[in-house]
Amino acid sequence: MNDPQILTNHERMADLARRRRALDPTALGYAKYQKLKAQEEEAEQMLAEESDSELRELALEQRESAANELPILLDRMLAALVRAEDDRIGALILEIRAGVGGDEAGLWAGDLLEMYESYAKRSGWTFEAYDHGTNEAGGLRFAIVRIHGEGCWSHLAFESGTHQVKRVPATETQGRIHTSTATVAVLAEPEEVDLTFDPGEVKEMITTAQGPGGQNVNKVATAVHLIHEPTGIEVRMQETKSQSENRKRAWNLLRARIWDKRRSESEAARAEARRGLIGGGQRAEKIRTYRWKEGIVVDHRAEASWPLAKIMGGELGEVVEALTAIEITARLEGL
Repeated sequence: MNDPQILTNHERMADLARRRRALDPTALGYAKYQKLKAQEEEAEQMLAEESDSELRELALEQRESAANELPILLDRMLAALVRAEDDRIGALILEIRAGVGGDEAGLWAGDLLEMYESYAKRSGWTFEAYDHGTNEAGGLRFAIVRIHGEGCWSHLAFESGTHQVKRVPATETQGRIHTSTATVAVLAEPEEVDLTFDPGEVKEMITTAQGPGGQNVNKVATAVHLIHEPTGIEVRMQETKSQSENRKRAWNLLRARIWDKRRSESEAARAEARRGLIGGGQRAEKIRTYRWKEGIVVDHRAEASWPLAKIMGGELGEVVEALTAIEITARLEGL
């Protein structure tokens, strides 16, 4: 980080700073581990050589203290180490799409979007709307947002999957409970230095914006359509009136989707292990049910529930902690 070429590259500097912060718990923990081991060995030597009762009592206390603290410290270091790569990812793409349930599914997708926005604000992350579409009832067909901030990926990576809600829709006149779903996909946004592919493999087209309403629709060529030909991954971005901003967002989303595809393929074994514990993050997989009548949210991977109002208000911390603990255990068992 002291390299003059790095100091003048703000994006690279920020990436290295995140990497260092992610490794700090393990590096600092190891320094403390060495200190405790030295104290333990010193105490052992004192017990072997000293006959003074006060010194022996002091040595016994020192050895016991080190022996008690060492295994706790090792567990923390290992947990931090297996999560270090996740912790350093500082941005992600969040996609929410209405599932089954008609108009109510669109309203439910909108509620989830508000929940994640509240959580992002509580966590001090930026929440940037990239693209969205609505249905005739005013619900959300889909939304794509970018979340940026330290720890966002490690906190939200477990949200991918199907979120099911059981409640009485506002349009229901007889008070019957309906079941609706929305799917969530969370894609890590890699740094450009982490992902290499030939830009020449990407076909770029500039068109007019499509869809209902807006002064920009069908008048100005600002929409950006990208196709990564080797994988067939397509991205279209038209949310803003700026062609350059739409291009930037489209390339960010394309990189995230290519990264996600490569990551899924290269980590097939790990993903299979995760599916048996916290789930593989597939959109078809039901990960959570929000029960309005009982006022609870049930996460089917953690096999635990939390107050509905708390979760919908963006207080996801306890859910994240529970799922993180399961993930860490799974990774350590796989070492």
